Amino acid sequence: MQGLLIERRGDEVWWTLERPEVRNALDDTLIAVLRDQARALADDDTVRVLVLAGAGPAFCAGADLGWMRRMRDYDEARNLADAEAVADMFHAMASLPMPLIARVHGAALGGGAGLLAISDLVIAADDAQVGFTEARVGILPATIAPYVIRRVGIATARTAFLRAHRMSAPEAHRVGLIDEVCPAGSLDVVVRERLDELALGAASSHRATKALLAQLAPLPDHAERRLTAAAIARQRVSHDGQEGLRAFLDRRSPSWQPREPGRA
Repeated sequence: MQGLLIERRGDEVWWTLERPEVRNALDDTLIAVLRDQARALADDDTVRVLVLAGAGPAFCAGADLGWMRRMRDYDEARNLADAEAVADMFHAMASLPMPLIARVHGAALGGGAGLLAISDLVIAADDAQVGFTEARVGILPATIAPYVIRRVGIATARTAFLRAHRMSAPEAHRVGLIDEVCPAGSLDVVVRERLDELALGAASSHRATKALLAQLAPLPDHAERRLTAAAIARQRVSHDGQEGLRAFLDRRSPSWQPREPGRA
């Protein structure tokens, strides 16, 4: 599977983002693969748990540079379609009926941090860095916002989104984006311990629990997903969105447009 290694280990499925040369950055191809695989996995009653990991030096460093270069030239309609595909991917993974464990090391930025927000259990090495860094390139964490709010609350999401800084593993743990931090050399041991703990419970109980939680704290519906996709599409084609992407790709500091007096 392009960009994604899929392994079946008994009643466990392991997905490994396999683009180590770009720190497992997300592009339109990998996003479509994750969406389609999640939709297929949702119908497989023989799977008890899914583990999501990253190959190489990072979990997921956000958006792929090549994809960002292409997005820079998209009009708003094309950006909207692109953002809706991202929103559908996150929704498909967040809707999985079985527990989803994120095994995190290195960078988890932008969409990579969004993958943490949709996971049921996030176990991270102490070298992990988590950040919603979109504002620093002139855009915003739109399609992942509902899941981040659902996981950590509006106050923490507001701070993380506006500061747009990289959080250390302990800080991300403190605010609730990471559930457990361990030494990098112990990461697989701790993941296995948690998998063994989950195996003590009934898979039907886990699925019923996730279904109940989805009713108590609903996942974004189609209208909300379109709202967030439209927000990022508008910002991508704005002056600051275009300038931020150019500056990022050119490896320079951006020149933000001053806000006009009286402008909403």
